[in-house]
Amino acid sequence: MTYAKPLPVPDADSAHFWAGCRSHRLLLQRCRSCGTHRYPAGPVCPACRSRAVDWIEASGRATVFSWIVVRHPVPRDLYQDEVPYVVALVTLAEGPRMATNIIGCDPDAVTAGMAVEVVFREATAEIALPCFRPVLAGAR
Repeated sequence: MTYAKPLPVPDADSAHFWAGCRSHRLLLQRCRSCGTHRYPAGPVCPACRSRAVDWIEASGRATVFSWIVVRHPVPRDLYQDEVPYVVALVTLAEGPRMATNIIGCDPDAVTAGMAVEVVFREATAEIALPCFRPVLAGAR
């Protein structure tokens, strides 16, 4: 089956991130000068303007900050079989926020502050997409 939806195009800033996702690892940049974790990746730390950076493996844990439940897909031909689905902004344990999908639960069960963990959806042989699912009670 061919993945027919839009795919990210890795660039110089995001190539490490997407390579990590391909191997099911959530990688973030961490500033060598001030320790700020950042997502999305960029050439300069927004906190201190340093260009010194390391790539670290994130914990994969997050909490839901905000979300919407998509019930009317656009474009319809690409997403009509997936509604309803959740598009969310999650706060990673390391601090940055990431736009993603919440999967593995009823879309109407998503709540602010809900504990979630990263999972990866294989889109192509080169691209795995990071999504998040609820953390089971007691698993944190």
